[in-house]
Amino acid sequence: MSPLFPPFRSALPCTVLSLLALLSNPAHAQSHPADRWELAIEAGYLEKVRNNSPLDYVIAPLQVAWRSPAMFDLWKGESGSRLTVRNRIAIIYETYLKGAEDYYFALAGAPTFELWSANQKSALFFEIGGGAGLTNAKNIPGGQGQDFTFNWFSQLGLRYQFDKKQAFTAAGYFTHHSNLGMTDPNPGIDVLGLNLGMVWQFD
Repeated sequence: MSPLFPPFRSALPCTVLSLLALLSNPAHAQSHPADRWELAIEAGYLEKVRNNSPLDYVIAPLQVAWRSPAMFDLWKGESGSRLTVRNRIAIIYETYLKGAEDYYFALAGAPTFELWSANQKSALFFEIGGGAGLTNAKNIPGGQGQDFTFNWFSQLGLRYQFDKKQAFTAAGYFTHHSNLGMTDPNPGIDVLGLNLGMVWQFD
């Protein structure tokens, strides 16, 4: 037998113990709400805020969003407060209560910045990002010039943890729709309003 095998056999128990320790560490790390995967259902009410389109747009967005555990901390306080960065991906369905189109179906992604209180019960959060999707353009003056449309959004809000598995969010939400000049005219849509969410967390 090769002389390499006896050391390997003696190191095997240590390796197994190390692996078990690594597997047990995530459970400890995930004690903070920011260190868990989460699914959120968000609903909002948005009204036109710019005159780039002559139409009075009113949009009701519904979103299913996933957020990753914190990728890293930008800051940690001695008391336990944290400023974390996470990833967010959302499926969006918007109903047009007023405007040229009827709906918008899209995907969007963004980083999420969360400033957590030391007691892990509340956080101030900010998200900014975008994506793309499809609407039902109708060639109405002031509406979108084609079905394929990009979106950019940002939201600033507060989050409250009921426990380590559930949370509620309320945010000011802005979104912009545009086809980046692929049609002329390209008025775009700018709407602002309130966005509420219910969050479920899991390991």
